[in-house]
Amino acid sequence: MSSPTRKHTALPKAQILIEALPWLVRHNGKTVVIKFGGNAMVDEDLKAAFAQDVVFLHHAGLKPVVVHGGGPQISAALDQHGIVSEFKAGLRVTTEDAMDVVRMVLAGQVQRELVGLLNQHGPLAVGLTGEDAHTITATKHQPEIDGELVDIGRVGEITAIDTGAIEALLADGRIPVVSSIARSQDDGHVYNVNADTAAAALAAALDAETLMVLTDVEGLYEDWPNSDEVISRLTASELERLLPDLSSGMVPKMEGCLHAVRGGVTTARVIDGRVQHSILLEIFTDEGIGTMVVADEKPGGTGEQGES
Repeated sequence: MSSPTRKHTALPKAQILIEALPWLVRHNGKTVVIKFGGNAMVDEDLKAAFAQDVVFLHHAGLKPVVVHGGGPQISAALDQHGIVSEFKAGLRVTTEDAMDVVRMVLAGQVQRELVGLLNQHGPLAVGLTGEDAHTITATKHQPEIDGELVDIGRVGEITAIDTGAIEALLADGRIPVVSSIARSQDDGHVYNVNADTAAAALAAALDAETLMVLTDVEGLYEDWPNSDEVISRLTASELERLLPDLSSGMVPKMEGCLHAVRGGVTTARVIDGRVQHSILLEIFTDEGIGTMVVADEKPGGTGEQGES
């Protein structure tokens, strides 16, 4: 007969599982789009923890879809090929030669590694790029700098999303892993698209419950750099007012969150990818971490209730 002490030491595990129950019920069968990026992409322990989290979501009854870019890996590969990395308006200038490297790194290196990590846990992950089955279509993006449109090469602006291939994979019990490369709408080329933007567009098109963007900060700060207080929750309109004052690195992430919730996604969250298992903490605990964006409250309504 086991001792009461032994039962007692296992009790916290049971309490943790019970705490997750309402969130398991709420999220069961729902699609969650996760943008994989930042330190979690380059740190081996964080990469392994990320893969465990995504597989856990899958087995807990959610439908995770992973979208990734690969900034650090692309920069390293361009260096090896003697191509200078140049940025304008916060976006990588992508020449024809650079685009070949971007495509090779995203689809042939970053995606392959991530698919491999996920598939250590079973025959789950399938890699695709936005080129596959017309998943992401784009046209040439020309940012405006000092009032003038600037040519930054093969950088795309998303014009259409076709979710057919992703939905087929989800229906088959797979985990789609999508590289942020798009087919061209008009000129036969492929385009490099911002992975935050791609994740948000896919989340909206898939009618996802949640968009989660992994980053290298705790969330959106209240008054950076004067304060490190993180805003835990804000509405789409509140976020829109803050956008002009955000640091350039946070703009595509927060614009993505705004696009997602305005497109019908229930919640969009920016979370700290430097924390192991941050995805599980965010989805399955009462505390939650990071910054959550929700739709504006409807007149007479109460907005989202019960979210952490």
